[in-house]
Amino acid sequence: MATNPPQEITAELESSPARRDFSHAWRALRHRNFRLFFGGQSISLIGTWMTRIATAWLVYRLTKSALLLGTVSFVGQIPSFLFAPLAGVLVDRLDRRRVLIWTQALAMLQSLALAALTLTHRITIHEILILSAFQGVINAFDMPGRQAFMVEMVEDRNDLSNAIAINSSMVNLARLIGPSLAGIVIAATNEGWCFFIDGISYIAVIVSLVLMRVRVEALKRSAASMAEQLREGWDYVSSFVPVRSILLLFALVSLMGMPYVVLMPIFAAQVLHGGAHTLGFLMSAAGVGALISALSLVLRKSVRGLLKMLPIAAASFGAGLILFGFSRVVWPSLVLMVVVGFGMMQGLTASNTIIQTLVPEDMRGRVMSYYTAAFVGMAPFGSLLAGSLAHWIGAPRTVMLTGSCCILGAAWFASRLKDIRGHMRPIYIELGIVPAPPSELVEEQAGN
Repeated sequence: MATNPPQEITAELESSPARRDFSHAWRALRHRNFRLFFGGQSISLIGTWMTRIATAWLVYRLTKSALLLGTVSFVGQIPSFLFAPLAGVLVDRLDRRRVLIWTQALAMLQSLALAALTLTHRITIHEILILSAFQGVINAFDMPGRQAFMVEMVEDRNDLSNAIAINSSMVNLARLIGPSLAGIVIAATNEGWCFFIDGISYIAVIVSLVLMRVRVEALKRSAASMAEQLREGWDYVSSFVPVRSILLLFALVSLMGMPYVVLMPIFAAQVLHGGAHTLGFLMSAAGVGALISALSLVLRKSVRGLLKMLPIAAASFGAGLILFGFSRVVWPSLVLMVVVGFGMMQGLTASNTIIQTLVPEDMRGRVMSYYTAAFVGMAPFGSLLAGSLAHWIGAPRTVMLTGSCCILGAAWFASRLKDIRGHMRPIYIELGIVPAPPSELVEEQAGN
């Protein structure tokens, strides 16, 4: 019986599962621009989560109204629904890095304005509404710009899925730290210092964008008007089955499920009988689940297999919300928030990765603007709905109802998986993600 030479045995041992390392999990960080982005955003996002928690607590402290919590969330997110498609066209026509520098600078001014008004005790609900709407307009341009710019930062498209997963990990690490830090700061002082820290933190991401070395190619000046490009974007997302189905599922999840966040002050204060620190713990628990989800996706080597995760993620998210609605004790509620955060981020990151893989470069900004509209743009309607339902039937029953809708959406998407895979497969074959069937290989060789 033949035996392997020593060097071949060594090679086999080194390639065995037991000896494999996880260096592939951080491969996107080999790109200098993405490393800069990672460093700047890691700082800025902590401030962003502090502001989210501080805003919700400030509104509740001033008004004690579930309806106004939903209203503030609505006015802060509705601009993404209204302006995201237009923003997507502009992102495809303009220098994406400059767009992001402007959005970050304006967001810094918004946070510092909130800080000044709160620290001087002149803040009112009307000013919160106005500044929230202003931030919403900024986000309508920032989010599709950020998503479309991702492919320029990593350069190698094979590393794009890893970059998206690392970015999600970064967001959720900040989600873990930010709410807890906000709870401590609010308990020790007031909400204004959270806004101030957020405002200063934007300097880090602005500096990282300025330091990037981006190959500035001649911008493609399309002969089509903006109206025609808007229509092209809509035609693409409405006719391409995989993108349309994913956006429909997560538009439903965003409408019915995501607004649980605006009800967290009510759960913290009335259901669990806690304070600002309880709110911070609940949001941090959701952040733990989301971080675990993002890290599990970082370890993946390919986009293959992500599609089947989408209905599982949506169903897990919905089930977590239903059980959370039953809980009246802090510790079970925290555990269920981990489940909710995991399901939410698994669906969010997996869908982003699939769409970014499928979409052609010349449509990237417009498609990601509809992604923004589906995830962020539907949330304001959900926030208003959740606030109204909580006012009439209570927060616990509201999350039970919305969680049930997420499970129904997951069941619908699961029934469509075969058709969706059929439309995705040719693109995956073209990109080399999945091998071509033997019959196609024979035809290709015969043609050569």
